[in-house]
Order: sequence, then structure tokens, then C-alpha cells
Amino acid sequence: MPFEPDLERRLSASLLRLRAQAPFFATLALFARILPTNTCRTAATDGRDIFFYPEFLRGLPPAATDGVLLHEVLHAALLHIPRRGGREPLLWNIAADIVVNGIIDALPDFALPSDAVRDRQLEKFSVEEVYDLLMRDGATQYAQGMPDLLEDGPVPGGAALEAYWRLAREQASILAQSAAQGTVPAGLARELGALGPASLDWRSTLWRYLARTPTDFEGFDRRFLGRGLYLETLEAETLKAHIAIDTSGSVSNAQMDQFAAEVSGILSAYPHIQSDLFYADAALHGPYPLSADTPMPPPIGGGGTDFRPFFAAVSQNSSPFADAVCVYLTDGMGVFPSPPPTLPVLWVVTPGGIALSAFPFGEAVRLLSS
Repeated sequence: MPFEPDLERRLSASLLRLRAQAPFFATLALFARILPTNTCRTAATDGRDIFFYPEFLRGLPPAATDGVLLHEVLHAALLHIPRRGGREPLLWNIAADIVVNGIIDALPDFALPSDAVRDRQLEKFSVEEVYDLLMRDGATQYAQGMPDLLEDGPVPGGAALEAYWRLAREQASILAQSAAQGTVPAGLARELGALGPASLDWRSTLWRYLARTPTDFEGFDRRFLGRGLYLETLEAETLKAHIAIDTSGSVSNAQMDQFAAEVSGILSAYPHIQSDLFYADAALHGPYPLSADTPMPPPIGGGGTDFRPFFAAVSQNSSPFADAVCVYLTDGMGVFPSPPPTLPVLWVVTPGGIALSAFPFGEAVRLLSS
């Protein structure tokens, strides 16, 4: 069923204003069909198409029409439906709304409905980070009407949908640059960054650091390689992991528990790893020797954050192992050592922590739920 003629004119006018004001967003909008719906009383997207309830659309002034249209376009183009994974749908929808509305608010000539979900403190983060922060702190203060991320329809899944919107974003970027409007709001830049390699699961990176796969299988029965039976070879290849958990007040107990569980799992799967654990706020507590058979000690801390004591301790007690790494779970809000340590460093950064690019050395990944 098509829109009534007056509503078709409203939407056409909105797309024309988008084209004049923001070619990047106008190009994205052209990749989504805009359809009427009676099942949603406002506006929504299924990840590919956009739906408006006719009476809701009729009551919007022009600037708010542009804002709502762009809101749904961004949900779709930034893959907010497939990015949810196994997260709780309503809380994820709130997190996505906070980020998208922050992007739109930073644009001139756009408006949002008066009941739009806003949080100026959280909207600077990616949706994954906002979700984890809401999980930690609760979301009861956010009024949320009918969710606008629809996941029940026949939406192209996974790779097909990602490829469709990747093409849309590439074409939008080219057009925006040719129109001398190549800059995008900071919030959109962060969301676009979340679609790239930096959004890889932090556990995968941690495994890469701590779990070496032998490359020389000479003298080893190759029949067992496909089944992952490397232990005979690994016994001669011991890796040392210096692990620090930030126990300052800004890191939640749940995040510390999650990190501890992952470390325990890695030690159980790879007995060749030898680890020592430090708890660190402004002071350093430890080291505590760790193995697959030892329980995690209770955390100590609660003050500020200073990274220097941990790296000084590791440097003073240099490892006899040729292969050693440092792994630090933190929000990044602390004092870094200078010069940097000589060992490779993996920073595992909590949601709401500093930008990954702000770490002066090592590799940084984001700690996110899935």
C-alpha cells in the first residue's frame, strides 16, 4: 500500500532537503525504501527498509520529519540490527537511539521529537559501549516507546546486508567529498569506526597474544594437527603473561569478573602459559602466580589509576622467557610510563574508557559484551 499523495510529497521534500543539507546522508537514504506501516505507531527499520506510520508522519513538522527519517536511515546503514548479536533487544535499541540522536543533534537544520531518547554523557561512545554502560548502571531513567529496530521480517542476513550498506556508505562518502562536504560528525565517525577491524572481539586478540600455535611441526604426528592436539609441542614453548587488572573505582566488578573468567579459560586451555597477576589502582598489589589450577585472588584497590608501578615491576623482574607479554585491563584514565616498556602490551579497555587511539604504546582493544 503506497503513501497518500500528501505524505509522498512530505517525504520527497525531506529527501530534497537532505540532499541540499547533507549529501552523505541523502545518499544513504536513497538505499532504503520508505514504506507505510500500521504495525508501528511511529517509525522503524528492519535493517533494510524504513517504515512510517502515516498519522505519525502527518503530525511531524519539516525539520522533525528530516530528523526522524535520518534516525532510521542511520540505524540501517550502521547495521544496528545485525550488530546486536545476543544482546537484550530493548536495551540495545535504547543504546542505539542514544547514539543516533546524538549524531543528529550535532547537525544543523535537523530536529528530533520532544520525547527522543537523549544522554549527552553516553552519546559520544559506540552503541556497544553505551549498551555495556547501561547494563552496568541501569536504564530505568530512559523513557522508551515502541522499539524501532524490527527483527521479525525477512531481512537479508549477515554478509549480504553488510555488503549492501558498505556500498551505500562508500558511495555516500564519494559524493560528500565531491560536494566539498567530506567531514562527518564525531559520533558518526566513531560508529563508522565500530564497523571496521577495530571492533573485533577483544577475546580474539587476547587469544592471539597468549596462545601461540607452533609453526614447526617437525617430528610431530601430523594426524593430530587438525584436532588441535598441540600440547606435546607446546610443552617446550613456554610463554609468560604479566596481567594487570585495573581496580580503580571506575572499573566495575562485573567487568573484572569477566576478564578474570577469560584469563582462567585461557590458562586451562593452554597449560604452557605461565602468568602472574597484579591488581593495580594508584598502588600495585601482587604479583599472584596464576595457573590453570589456582583460583583468582580477590581484587584489591578502589583508588585512582597509575600504570607506572606495574610496568616498573615487570621491568625490574625481567622474565627469563624469550616470549612474554603484558596484558592490562583498564579504562585508560591514568598516568602512562615514559619511556614505554620493551615488552609487547595489550590494553583491554572497558566500555566508556578512553579512545583506543589515545594509548601511547601497545595495542588496544575494547572489552565489550556480545
